[in-house]
Amino acid sequence: MTTLPTISSAIEAPRTRRLVVVDHAQDWSALDGDCIVMEAADFLAASTLEEGALVINLCRSYKYLSLGYYCSLMAQARGQQVLPSVKTINDLSRKAIYTLDTGELDRALDDALGAVGGAPMPVKFSLDIRFGMTDYTPLAELARRIFDTFPAPLLRVEFARGDEWHIAAIRLQGPGERDRQACRTALRDYAGLARRLPAVRRYRYRIAVLHDANEELAPSNPGALARLAAVGRELGIDVAPIGRQDFSRLAEFDALFIRETTAINHHTYLFAKKAESEGLVVIDDPASILRCTNKVYLADLLRRHGIPTPLTFTLQAADAGTLAAIEAHIAYPMVLKIPDGAFSRGVVKVQDAAEFSSVAQELLRQSALILVQEYLYTDFDWRIGVLNREPIFASKYFMSKGHWQVAKRDASGKAEFGMAAAVPLADVPAELLDYALKAANLIGDGLYGVDMKMTPRGPVVIEVNDNPNIDAGAEDSVLGDELYRIVLRDFVRRLDLLHRGGLDL
Repeated sequence: MTTLPTISSAIEAPRTRRLVVVDHAQDWSALDGDCIVMEAADFLAASTLEEGALVINLCRSYKYLSLGYYCSLMAQARGQQVLPSVKTINDLSRKAIYTLDTGELDRALDDALGAVGGAPMPVKFSLDIRFGMTDYTPLAELARRIFDTFPAPLLRVEFARGDEWHIAAIRLQGPGERDRQACRTALRDYAGLARRLPAVRRYRYRIAVLHDANEELAPSNPGALARLAAVGRELGIDVAPIGRQDFSRLAEFDALFIRETTAINHHTYLFAKKAESEGLVVIDDPASILRCTNKVYLADLLRRHGIPTPLTFTLQAADAGTLAAIEAHIAYPMVLKIPDGAFSRGVVKVQDAAEFSSVAQELLRQSALILVQEYLYTDFDWRIGVLNREPIFASKYFMSKGHWQVAKRDASGKAEFGMAAAVPLADVPAELLDYALKAANLIGDGLYGVDMKMTPRGPVVIEVNDNPNIDAGAEDSVLGDELYRIVLRDFVRRLDLLHRGGLDL
């Protein structure tokens, strides 16, 4: 991804072990030692930051698609450690998610407060945790455990007593005037991130397939789900369909295969998190969902690792100076994208400056950052399916009739798709296949679909999807049932490793 010259040329970010990112410089005064303070806008625009540095994100808001959210997202894309991570931000955004991880903490809390003598304690109180430290000595050890579970610079934890003490709420905090010095002191004493080892459980081999029969553009059609179940019986695996109403049943299964369109603010992510916490093998795993559902993260990740992509800029404001800088590098038409769009939603082609300004302003109301890309037309897009770092299928997706995208939407949002045709892997251009594997392997070892174009300058990666379509009559038309066997055998492989204690979920 290319950074706007008008911004990046003014920024020469020094290499440092610790970097504190804030909305405005006055939010945090200069620190002692090897820490440096940097404003969020400058951090997002910088391209010379040290890989592996520890980024302390102290923005005022971590709301989804805010500047604070993007600072953590981009730090991870650049190979830096960051507090809080995007995973922590999303985990703490919904009580239904973070309470999956608080059972043991509640028990430790009740034990700690039960041992406190003196005056009776109130039935509710809150505690500030700064880099795993607190001023309240009886809960110092618990504060560290909470921080290890949800690594974030500043947390406010609310406790309440019913029959027993429990954690009522956990919230991310920004730096406040009152305790800024205490935060600086805690940061200086902070040693580093602790690694949590997941629990390993043993289950029978039953795979839950999460799907929505009413989803218009589901990743697998009914025919594919039927074939998956039939092949499962052939392999001695129970493949059971479940819906969002079956959340409480997840512990009955050994694995979860998500066949709904995933999103962060969605029950699919909650299912993935719950399954992971229960020790299930999960595809799509929460980390893959986080990495694939934001195009800003993907664009920067691919750029850093030398994967060819369309010429891309990130945009924070649609002002005249920024537009001029983009126009110096990209000709019209251009493509503007919302970071978490799916199936061509939030992707708009603009023909001139007036249309650019209008569309950009609308998209920036939805996200603090959007993408601007060069327009690359091809008759069809490639998609390479990758599982466990190996290609398993290839398809050509042709543009819908009279349209520049695979999916064409009418005014009501209903989509019309072009034709799809599976292709033997042996017939895929070797260079295209090579870049597809490199791109997918940056995400993980799950199931991914790498969308690509073959252009006059060679293969170009558009994006990596965490839940690629596997439809009967389309992606399976070359391999047939063998495609479903490949997927299910990989679940079995992961389960076998897990039961032998060799798989780190």
